[in-house]
Amino acid sequence: MNSSRFVHRACLITMALGGALTLAACGSEGAPFEYLHLPGTEAAEGANMPYSSAIKVTGGTILFLSGTSGAPVPHSHPHDPTEFDHLDFGAEAQAERVMDRIKLTVEQAGGDITDVVQVTRFVVDVAVNQDAINAVMNRYWGPDHRPATTTVEIVRVAADPRFIFEAEAVAVIP
Repeated sequence: MNSSRFVHRACLITMALGGALTLAACGSEGAPFEYLHLPGTEAAEGANMPYSSAIKVTGGTILFLSGTSGAPVPHSHPHDPTEFDHLDFGAEAQAERVMDRIKLTVEQAGGDITDVVQVTRFVVDVAVNQDAINAVMNRYWGPDHRPATTTVEIVRVAADPRFIFEAEAVAVIP
């Protein structure tokens, strides 16, 4: 049995016998979800992954967040590009606005940014923009949290062709 351990809100992660999966066993004060890691995907084993393989919901309230871009809220519909002219369209600035909005939305529901368990990211030109986006997202998650994440490369974000990043998320609020 591997003695590798990971702590998250009173959750202890241990390697399952035979190395099939790593499961988080949460106490009553722990998070309402468990991280599931495939062998070799834990940071303690040298993996440098900005996400978890899977997350199992064990309780709490599930919050589904709509796709969020770096556009200000509210903004006109149909979109008026002049409302966006003052924005910084760099990948880092857009990722910070997206993460600020996700954080604010989860907090409005009574949770914390680390209650986000799944993120779908829509990115224009992944090769150019993903590293900056990852760095911002990892700063918001902190060192001990990685949601299950999927990245999809897209041609453009619907709000305006200057946006390069949109994300939707699912959170589990204790």
